Parts: sequence; structure tokens; C-alpha cells
Amino acid sequence: MATTEHPPSTEHPPSRLRTWMLEGLSDMGKAGGQVGPHTEPTPGHHPQRWWRVMCLTGVDYFSTLGYQPGIAALAAGLLSPIATIVLVIVTLAGALPVYRRVAEESPHGEGSIAMLERLLSFWQGKLFVLTLLGFAATDFLITITLSAADASTHLVENPHLTSALHGHQMVITLFLVALLGAVFLKGFLEAIGVATALVGTYLALNLVVVVAGLYHVVTAGHVITDWSSALTAEHGNVFVMIGVALIVFPKLALGLSGFETGVAVMPHVKGDENDTEERPTGRIRDTKKLLTTAALIMSAFLITTSFITTLLIPADEFKAGGQANGRALAFLAHEYLGNAFGTVYDVSTIAILWFAGASAMAGLLNLMPRYLPRYGMAPHWARAVRPMVIVFTLVAFLVTWIFDANVDAQGGAYATGVLVLISSAAIAVTIAARKANQRGWTVTFGIIAVVFLYTTVVNVIERPDGVKIGACFIVGIILVSLLSRLARAFELRVTSVSMDPMAERFARDMASRKIRFIANEPDRRDKAEYRDKIEQIRADNEMPEQEDFVFVEVTVTDPSEFEAGLTVRGEVLHNRYRVLTLESASIPNALAALLLHVRDMTGCTPHIYFEWTEGSPFANFLRFFLFGQGEVAPVTREVLREAEPDPSRRPRVHTG
Repeated sequence: MATTEHPPSTEHPPSRLRTWMLEGLSDMGKAGGQVGPHTEPTPGHHPQRWWRVMCLTGVDYFSTLGYQPGIAALAAGLLSPIATIVLVIVTLAGALPVYRRVAEESPHGEGSIAMLERLLSFWQGKLFVLTLLGFAATDFLITITLSAADASTHLVENPHLTSALHGHQMVITLFLVALLGAVFLKGFLEAIGVATALVGTYLALNLVVVVAGLYHVVTAGHVITDWSSALTAEHGNVFVMIGVALIVFPKLALGLSGFETGVAVMPHVKGDENDTEERPTGRIRDTKKLLTTAALIMSAFLITTSFITTLLIPADEFKAGGQANGRALAFLAHEYLGNAFGTVYDVSTIAILWFAGASAMAGLLNLMPRYLPRYGMAPHWARAVRPMVIVFTLVAFLVTWIFDANVDAQGGAYATGVLVLISSAAIAVTIAARKANQRGWTVTFGIIAVVFLYTTVVNVIERPDGVKIGACFIVGIILVSLLSRLARAFELRVTSVSMDPMAERFARDMASRKIRFIANEPDRRDKAEYRDKIEQIRADNEMPEQEDFVFVEVTVTDPSEFEAGLTVRGEVLHNRYRVLTLESASIPNALAALLLHVRDMTGCTPHIYFEWTEGSPFANFLRFFLFGQGEVAPVTREVLREAEPDPSRRPRVHTG
């Protein structure tokens, strides 16, 4: 294969800071120019036993015990234990079956968003995914800020530190968020080992607090009597209690967090030795064990902690300024087990809450680069970890400042993000079951989806701040995404080019003379169409009749797709006209990629001939931006100019 030498590079080497920031990310458009390495870097996973991976998702899920009992007491009052039982029923009978099915349908950690993405195409699919990403960003970012805020609450309210740190909760929260960002900038390794130690210690300490709390409830018999009497006086009978608990339940939705993370960490689960990428049966089975075990452990702790905190802590202490606000179990630990044990409990709680932020940051870094750059809706550097860490950390600073580092104020936004993701998962598995003709599961998942949709709507109505900040994330993501896609409109975004033997023969045959292509929009594809097109091109460019051509015809598939591989097929029509057929999301990108590939394959500079497109240039640009066609000739030339900066090596574009 003939080749041409590249001219010496005149570019300055990248700075050390830029190299460090974009470490692990190769620049697009280099090393040949025609196709960039658009594929995402795939960090190597070291598969672990399922129970160890459970601890990685558990730092998010189990850490909610740091603030869930206090939020439940504020929301439900004396009914907190009954409302928590409703939450547990919804967890075990609703969220758990849904995510066990999600694990089957997306065993590589894509989650419910990927399931729904497969059901929709074109721009409506992209906008739907961007909306879900907005709520996912709400979920993960509020996890970071809420966990940091609650960690600072435990620090400030510790009896040994309260006098020194009181009034500095905002500064401490911002410091914890910044520290989290710094850890990810340095490099986040061995997360599973750290998570296992933190979760094991935290659950053991919580077990001690629960046992001590239950002991005091049992030995002080009047506590249960006083609670039941107050409950009866306030609500009348058991049916009214259950009804009110069902109404209050959406406020407790924070206790459902962690399921989406549980699916996202699936690639870390070891599975069986005979697992394949197509069907990792062992990984799916063990992930189901992970989800079930985590849900059972959390359910037991949710019921027992809501019971002891409601019965043993005065109601006023749960309110803002109270000693149990945002730290109900820590209050009991200090009250019944002494300040020494309470301080150990505080340290463990602070550590796991801070690490829950790390789990959420890892989720963001896994989720956003998976979609936005692939859609062309983020700068290429968005695939690199460190720039994204800086972006997410700055957004977390803003959210912390907006909510004044208040745990209760962020509960609505957190619950909204969690519920929207669970609702979307329930809808996704309902559709999957229907497609699989599983009528029983379709009905079951449909009912679960209705329950979660109801819960989401009620939560949004009662705590609209959640959907407001979610909407801000959605608008921000969509706006930035569209602007980014507009800025990258002329980027060469074909990941690879392959030619069948006939197409390759056409290119090599022309290379012995001069490579001339004619861009043709296929119509009837009869003999007259190709004859007239050649005559017009010859007349417009004053070319002699002995020049021969190969037609290139591009069929637009899904114009909302940003990048894909390109397959070129050759055929001879009417025993005379050679035609290359291509399918792509964008006609100019497909033509530019073909020209560059033929140049590199043959060592000759190809020429391509167009007709001018009729109509308004602005309208034609919008057609190109949204539908992959329109101003084909000038856009093809611009894509080539960006992909190949050396004019002497750039394929020639002719328009007549």
C-alpha cells in the first residue's frame, strides 16, 4: 500500500498540566487525521466477591442511616416506625424485584437509563436520556453534598468539638467536598477494600446502638405504652394510622437510595469462570445476591432504628437546632453508650458519609462520560476523569451554598432524584417483560411502576425544591450539550472505515489515474440519473469526456447519533456505473471520512464533486445539524479542513 510521509509537526508539546489533566485520554483527530479514537478508555476491573462489592454500593445505601431516622421522625412523627415499615415493604416487594430484573437486562452496569435508551431513537431518545441524566446528576450530586453536610453535622455536634466548631458547618462541608475532589484528582484506587472496612465497622457499631436502644425500650416498659397511647390519641385507630403512613411514606424515599449504584457496580462482581461478555450468568446471579442481601440488611436497620429513635428521643430534638437533627443514632450512641463510644460512632459515621460522596462521584464519572461525549454533547475532555472531577466539585460547592449545608433542606431534592431513577427502572422492566411476553411480570412491574410514579408525584408536590434543582440540572445539561454539539458540528466523528472488496477495487483502480468521486443523492437510480449527473459535473467543471468517476451515495440513518463506524460497499449498476454506498448519521462526515481513508489507503489525493445546495444557508445548516444533511459541500470541506490541517494532503472538494 502506497503511503505518504507526514510533514514535520510544528505544534508545541502539551504542557505538563494539560498532560496530567487529560491523562489516559488520547486526542481526537491526531495520528493520521481521518478518524479519532472516540471509544472510551476502559479501566481494567479486578473482579471481587459479591459481598465485597456490596460494601462499595453499601457506602451509599447504608450511610443513609446517618440521617434517615431523623428525617423519618420529622416527616412522620410518632408514625415513623409504621411509615418505615411501608418503606420496607415497597423496598422488598417493589424496588428489589425491579433492580433484580435490571441486573438481568443490563449485566454490564448500564442500568435502567441504557434500557430505556434502547427503546427510543432519534432526537426524542437523546432528549429523554438527557432528562434522566439530569435526575441522575441530582441524585449523585445531592448524595455528595447531603452526605458531606451530615458528616459535618456529626462533627459539629460531637460533645468534644461542639464549642470549637459550632457555626462553622458550611466551611466544614465545603472542606469535605473539596477533599473528596482532591482524592479523585490524585487517583481513586482500592475503593472496594476501603468500602469493606468502612461498611463492616459502621454496621457493627449500628448493631451495638440498636441492641442498646432496644434494651432500653424493653427495660423501660412505659416507653412503649406512652408511644402507643400518644399514637392512638393522635390518630384514633390502626386503619387511620396505616392510611396516614401511606400518605407520609413518600417523604421517607431517601431509604430507597443505592439500588441504581448496586447495578452500576456490576462489572466489579466476579461471577463464574465460564461467564462470557454476552451472557455473564454468574455475575447476574451474584449481583442479585448483592441487591437482596443489601436490601434485607437495610430493611432490618430501617425498622429497628426508626423504632428506637422515635421512642427514645424527644420530638423537639429532631427539629432544626436540636441535638438529634441529622444525627439521631449518634444522639443515642452518646446518650446510652457514653461519649467515648459516641465519638467512635461519630468518626465511623463521618467516614462512611464522606465515602458515600466518593461512591456518588464514581457514579457520576461512570455515567456522564458514557453518554454525553458519545452524543457529541460534551467536549472531548469530558472523557477524562480529572476535568470532570473539577466540574462536579464546583457544582457541589454551588449546591452546598444554595442549601446552606442543611441536611433536611436537601432531602427533597435527593428523594426526587432517587424516585425518578427507580420509576424509570420500573417502567423499563415493565416494557422488557411485555416484549418477552411475560404477562404476569408485566402486570406486576406495571403495578410497581404506578406505585413509584405516585410516590414521585407526591414527593414533587410536597417538596418542589427537589424537582426545581433537578430541572436546573436538566436545563443545564441540555443547554450545555446542545452548545457543545454545535461547537463540534464540524468535527470528524467516524470511529472507523471499512471497505468491502468491490469498493476497495474501485479505489485502487482509480489510483492509477486520478481519484474522482461524485456525491449523488440517490433518487430513481436508473441509467438516466447517473448519465445526466456525469454530464452535468463535466459541464460545470469543464472536464474532458475521458475522465471517469465513481459515485458516492450516503443514506442517513439516525441523525441524532454523533459517532459510529462506516462501512463502504461497492456495486456496479446498469453494467456501467460504479457506485459506493454508505450509511451514516451525517452525509458530510461520511464523505470526509471516506476521502481521508482512500487517501491513506492509496497514497493519492482524491477529488469529490458536488452540486450547490439550493435554499437558505442558515436553513440548510440547521438541516445538517439536526438531520445530517443540507449544506453538504461546504460542510464536507470544513470537516476535512479540521481533520487535516495540511492543505497539501487534504482531499479536494469541487462545487459547480
